Amino acid sequence: MKIKETATIVSQKEISEGIFDLVLETPSIAGEAKAGQFVDLYSNDKSRLLPRPISLCGIDAEKKQLRLVYRAGGKGTVEFSGMKQGETIDILGPLGNGFPLEEAAGKNVYLIGGGIGVPPMLETAAQLFDAAALTAQPSADEEAAVSTAPTKIVSVLGYRSDCFLKTEFDRYGETLVATEDGSSGAKGTVLDAIAEDGRTPEVIFACGPKPMLRALKAYAVEKNIPCYVSMEERMACGIGACLACVCQSTEVDGHSHVHNKRVCKDGPVFECREIEL
Repeated sequence: MKIKETATIVSQKEISEGIFDLVLETPSIAGEAKAGQFVDLYSNDKSRLLPRPISLCGIDAEKKQLRLVYRAGGKGTVEFSGMKQGETIDILGPLGNGFPLEEAAGKNVYLIGGGIGVPPMLETAAQLFDAAALTAQPSADEEAAVSTAPTKIVSVLGYRSDCFLKTEFDRYGETLVATEDGSSGAKGTVLDAIAEDGRTPEVIFACGPKPMLRALKAYAVEKNIPCYVSMEERMACGIGACLACVCQSTEVDGHSHVHNKRVCKDGPVFECREIEL
């Protein structure tokens, strides 16, 4: 269920150069959101008509809060980065689908994030970790959560240099790191980190730049591993109406009747074999 409402800024801080950690209090959206989804944020400058999509880094339904970790690049996100505690912002969400956590049940799951694709993997790790914790003494009310519990959670994070959020991933399992400059972990890409580690995942959830996802798809297909990727695309409406964010699909789409899928509506999470990367 998509909801448009006015959110209040609880806190905001810069956690790395150009990377901001924003916590919003939302009347309703936090209670509906799932790991892997995103929200649209609207500028207070009415000349900027289109909202900016930002993935969910954290969801606290009890406190009615969402955590967004984003890069301030364009005019819209730079505007958001200057906002302070107590200010309000209009948002729409939750949007898109999320990661199919049930696919991780009983498996060694690798959560792979690259650059600004790292933040959405944190809430995914948290939810899988919570499900695993319930397996000790499950009750009838906890059956749905238990069904998503993995055997092991390994987070593989790729950065240029600064490893933002890395210590938070450490709470939920093992963390492997790759940096372009070799300053931390393996030098190179997330696949270099996986190769250096020597183990093979049983299922992959990933978010990051398209070259990273393309390489992960090739790796997953070669080793016959289920691999779910969250696409990063420029969006306009965020609800699937405008077709501005289509990606090429391997099958004919039921909406457009061509080899297209709408990232905002059909995604942003796809099984990697569904789409051309």
